[in-house]
Amino acid sequence: MRSDRHAFSAALLCVASIAVFSAQSGPTSQEITQAERDVPLLLKVLDVVPGMTVADIGAGAGAMSMVASRQLGSTSRIFATDLNPATVAKLETLAEREHLANVDVVQGAVAATNLPPECCDAIFMRDVYHHIVDPAAMNRSIAASLKPGGRFAVIDFEAKPGSPLPEGVPANRRGHGVPPAIVADEVRAAGLIHLQTYAKWPDPKESLFLVLFRK
Repeated sequence: MRSDRHAFSAALLCVASIAVFSAQSGPTSQEITQAERDVPLLLKVLDVVPGMTVADIGAGAGAMSMVASRQLGSTSRIFATDLNPATVAKLETLAEREHLANVDVVQGAVAATNLPPECCDAIFMRDVYHHIVDPAAMNRSIAASLKPGGRFAVIDFEAKPGSPLPEGVPANRRGHGVPPAIVADEVRAAGLIHLQTYAKWPDPKESLFLVLFRK
């Protein structure tokens, strides 16, 4: 009986340790390395300098938000948003643990940024747009969150032939991904100006594209 109690206590301790690790987990070293390469290039394309406000829509583990926070410094403000409450909690833990005082974590919505009106000099999303189920509403919300002259970048990839369409997204995605021309058309419909499409982002070896807009 005593050994059973010890085994049960050990199991509880193991579960508790896993829970703590999960709550404190953040971006992997690979994600951080990639963000350290990509974020300076992205901020340049977005015409962002210290003192400006930037939003990372669908921030996930937070690597890009963390690198942007450190690069832009304390005079800037970074909004890191996500739909998943558990991910939002992890982003909050990351911001506290890494002393990212200029990062504000926001619970996003399916069809809205949940950001204040005209709060951002720039907004970006990476590997997120192809999951949006109501792009018209989300794009209107993004436009409303941008200051006049603010920039918006969509970083994403085209669907591989035969890949499954994510649940709820428009069928014109043609699978798991989205064509850059469709991104351009949909965001223009929300009133933003299409500035440029980078077919290979951030370099010719990559399978991502970047579509850039301005309010």
